[in-house]
Amino acid sequence: MTETKLFIHGRYVNAHSGKSFDNLNPATGESLGKVQIADEKDVNDAVQSALEGYTEWSAYSGIQRGRVLHRVQEILRARNNELAKWETLDTGKPLQESISVDIHLGADCFEYYAGVAPTLSGEHMIFPGGFSYTRREPLGVCAGIGAWNYPLQVACWKIAPALACGNAMVYKPAELTPITSAMLGEILIEAGVPKGVYNVVQGFGETGAMLSRHSDIAKVSLTGEVGTGKRVMADAAATLKRVTMELGGKSPLLVFEDADINNAVSAAMLGNFYTQGEICTNCTRVFVHHTIKNAFVKQLLHRTAKLKLGDPTNPQTQVGSLINRDHQQKVLACIEKAKLAGAKLLIGGGVPDDAQLANGAFVEPTIFDECQDDMPNVKEEIFGPVLSLLSFAEEDEVIQRANNTPYGLAAGVFTKDLVRAHRVVARLQAGICWINNYNVYPMQLPAGGFKQSGIGTENGMETVKQYTQLKTVHVEMGDVDLPYE
Repeated sequence: MTETKLFIHGRYVNAHSGKSFDNLNPATGESLGKVQIADEKDVNDAVQSALEGYTEWSAYSGIQRGRVLHRVQEILRARNNELAKWETLDTGKPLQESISVDIHLGADCFEYYAGVAPTLSGEHMIFPGGFSYTRREPLGVCAGIGAWNYPLQVACWKIAPALACGNAMVYKPAELTPITSAMLGEILIEAGVPKGVYNVVQGFGETGAMLSRHSDIAKVSLTGEVGTGKRVMADAAATLKRVTMELGGKSPLLVFEDADINNAVSAAMLGNFYTQGEICTNCTRVFVHHTIKNAFVKQLLHRTAKLKLGDPTNPQTQVGSLINRDHQQKVLACIEKAKLAGAKLLIGGGVPDDAQLANGAFVEPTIFDECQDDMPNVKEEIFGPVLSLLSFAEEDEVIQRANNTPYGLAAGVFTKDLVRAHRVVARLQAGICWINNYNVYPMQLPAGGFKQSGIGTENGMETVKQYTQLKTVHVEMGDVDLPYE
């Protein structure tokens, strides 16, 4: 057991509130230790520290910042196994995922933005009698509000570009997964990031609201639920803060009659059962052309039945625990609603019959068939290992049905006809689209949603625009032309 404190000005500090809560291992229900809760004084201290750190860090050249960020990724990779262990204990996800993906993708992000930092520049234009240029400058102190499904990775997605651009950040991890974001503070200091450039305040929604409303914070970046995003945006509006939001989704996967069924099934499983289905981009609506649906379903069931659900710390486990018992009950309630609506349960639908897992928040990989577009499991984000199968006949029909949602985060298309593939993705209302793959995230490209799935992007060069502000400078080389004389 360990106690998770706040991380302010380069060191762990006790919260002034004197309050804390238990951080539970979702797979066992056992406590991983206490987490201290930041109050308003702690938040103000963190912001003040960030203002001081920003003054120093923003004066670094891009090459200097890049050098430091490169050391961060080296330390992340060196501590991969240790960080992955804590990520698994905190989230309930399988160790085979966190050790091979989560920390490495976070390190990739720092490595990418280490290279970006020296390239930040403006434009230059010459006019008769003078010239003009633009400067891309940091915003100042930014706030990050993290998600519990990929705690360290999401933190890196926010922190790396913010720091590459010369900003400081005050970060609030999700209260359900507080550990590795705090450990990242140690790594940044070890790498040479000045004190105050990255501070961590722990707590619940009230702590996040203090950041969203704080007058000295220039931007808020949130990964979370749509409802949370709306509240953060309303709070940020009082001081016209910039916002970036990566929110929920109900994403479609379209499998056409000429698709490679093996690969399409792989994508459907990856987009529904990886990280126990707790991924916002997941393709929870799987539309399969009626001519291949039987073959698709047969293979999907055969392969799903072989998934190994169990203790997340076992390297052989493929499906771990949901984030907590409350979320487990929410997912199970959604499954019951789907049954009542007439969806046909093909596999799963309950908790595993294993006494050793009884104290955890496990839910079996679940597949529903004969689904209709108006069923609750098809319309509502479940955020669990629940796949809904739908049938279609025509291209226009399935595109219209795929777009019939208030969300627009992601979508996938499987077909061997690449002309059709590009034609279809051009009409899909989603910020991230995959052709013949799913849930692949290269750091070099932006990720963000349409409609109620978000505002702005994370990753890629596009994100640089969201952590900087553009200043235009006009330089006159001659006399002022005064029209009054």
